[in-house]
Amino acid sequence: MSDNHNEGHIGYPGYIGVFAVLVVGTIFTYFSSFWDLDGMFFPGANTLLALLIAFTKMTFVILFFMHVYWNSKLIKLSAVASFFWLAIMFAYTMQDYLTRGSGVFGQ
Repeated sequence: MSDNHNEGHIGYPGYIGVFAVLVVGTIFTYFSSFWDLDGMFFPGANTLLALLIAFTKMTFVILFFMHVYWNSKLIKLSAVASFFWLAIMFAYTMQDYLTRGSGVFGQ
């Protein structure tokens, strides 16, 4: 193994800034759950807002805590590809779930 560690880090102020973003995102998610966005915009707007906040927080964690921001393009590509694969799995799951009948318990 090489002792040449020239990868970038954001240092303590950067980590504290990312932590602050995560805390503010959590607080914003909590308070946004009390708003009735479903009645204002469309059904599922509250869930969409919570998922957008969670996706933003996930992006910060992956980029800075997992050091993907400073890694090669291949690592960045594998991170993006893994979420694309996750989206495919969710799509197949929802396709199966939404095409089923109510079953025994729906009677």
